[in-house]
Amino acid sequence: MAKFRSSHLNQQKKRRSMDFTRIILLIFIAGGLIYFLFSIVKNDRFGLQAGDQTPVTYDVPVSTGDPESRFFLPEGSRGEIIHHSYYSLSYYEKYEIPEWVAYELTKKNLSAKKTERTDWFNEDPAVSTGSAAYNDYSGSGFDRGHMVPAADMAFSREAMEESFLMSNIVPKVPAFNNGIWRELEENVRDWAYNNDRLYIVSGVVLNKGITKKIGKKNKVGVPQYLYKIILDLDEPELKGIAFLIDNKLSTKRLNEYSVSIDSIETLTGLDFFAQLVSEKQQKSLEGTFDIRKWPLSEKKYQLRLNSWNNQLR
Repeated sequence: MAKFRSSHLNQQKKRRSMDFTRIILLIFIAGGLIYFLFSIVKNDRFGLQAGDQTPVTYDVPVSTGDPESRFFLPEGSRGEIIHHSYYSLSYYEKYEIPEWVAYELTKKNLSAKKTERTDWFNEDPAVSTGSAAYNDYSGSGFDRGHMVPAADMAFSREAMEESFLMSNIVPKVPAFNNGIWRELEENVRDWAYNNDRLYIVSGVVLNKGITKKIGKKNKVGVPQYLYKIILDLDEPELKGIAFLIDNKLSTKRLNEYSVSIDSIETLTGLDFFAQLVSEKQQKSLEGTFDIRKWPLSEKKYQLRLNSWNNQLR
């Protein structure tokens, strides 16, 4: 009887051992399955294909590589496309101004050591028909207004000098240039610093938007409206917004000029970021906007009202 009990106990121990082994095995199998499923979900979320460990990025060859490979430029332009080292533009010969300029603004460049401002305007030899000249603006009452701001290009001497090419200049009312447009540019730099990287397109409205010309050598069109489009394609939040502003003194807040990117497309006939985002993304990024995602500086607004607007009206 004792032998039978001993044998029975041994069998129970073996069964317990086998049951424990099965449990451990099932835990390993379940853990492996969970890890596998998590990997699939993670890869899908960040734009990875099976077996591909390289996330989708939006790196643009700016200072290196071929500038003509930039894929964030508007489509449907009327002017001559010019590529410089740090930005591209469409030069509209009829009015001797840029139809638009496009470039990438990064926290890295904004954080770099600042080069000295040149303040030396030059005609652009890259424009096949010749660009506007410095003297075309003399005595006109209009500023030689940058479309790519010099402050955005302060990370490099070459970039700074490129921003002073006359192909990057449009006639701006001084109180507009030094006022609300300056405020917008400074807010954009804040956004780029906080979001690491932004894609910028600035331009003029050509359709019924040019009613005056200045200049003797060249007849330079004075735009009634200017726009700036900002796109953020970095995680965690993709977003876009545009601003359409009259070329004149303004005391209104910037948010009153905020519009969708689609509305600028309708106004200009251009297609923005067609090579940069999918059709699905275009609907969400260009069709709507949320001004709350683009915090505007109250301090800068008060500076405009109390100081900037009063500079060289």
